[in-house]
Amino acid sequence: MIMEAHKVFGKEDRIFCPKWLKVPFSPISLFFGGEAACFPCMTADSEAETFTLWMKSLIMQGNGLTVFNGNGQIVFRIDNYDEKSRREVSLMDLGGRLLFTLRRKSIWFVCDWEGFKEDGNVNTEERKPFFRVKKVLGFSRKLSCDVKFYGDESQASLCYRFEGLRGKTTFRILDNRGGLVAEAKRKQSSIGVLLGEDVLSLVLVQTNLDHSLLMALVTVYLLIQHRI
Repeated sequence: MIMEAHKVFGKEDRIFCPKWLKVPFSPISLFFGGEAACFPCMTADSEAETFTLWMKSLIMQGNGLTVFNGNGQIVFRIDNYDEKSRREVSLMDLGGRLLFTLRRKSIWFVCDWEGFKEDGNVNTEERKPFFRVKKVLGFSRKLSCDVKFYGDESQASLCYRFEGLRGKTTFRILDNRGGLVAEAKRKQSSIGVLLGEDVLSLVLVQTNLDHSLLMALVTVYLLIQHRI
């Protein structure tokens, strides 16, 4: 993907944007509050609640995830820099406030992920996970991951399932009744051109969701797929 560099602080500190972000913006606003960076070309075409997932960090063309809302504003980000599929990942908002810490937990050949909701508690070692994601073992091309919640008693019986294909970024999320929660497909440009597999359009069917929690779960799925 062709990239353009924009200076942030000096010669060595740059953020990079794909060519399909064809609008000027202030890199400083990405990190120091102020008005949210807005990219009109990312605006959703329909009235459905839609997010755009770009599996890159805007910092130094590194690994990570940048999430745009339907108005083209950056709302969530993950910056992994030069490392991919890290054992611990932090989900942040635009201003860098930590929302969820995601940790890989390996026991023998089974690898689960745990999500910890950040609430300012300094003692992180004794915290219990807010949710846990377990990959369903199988030998077919299908990839399924089950999500269970532990951090909120009102959600203790709630669970989700991710369904997709191994090696593919598209997926859908189902609730414990089999109802469609959200679906991610490769994004199309305004003229109908299909973008690369690292740019997804995530459409929320159930709109009464905690967006930060949803993005934490999506991040874990993409980590399991070794995409970020």
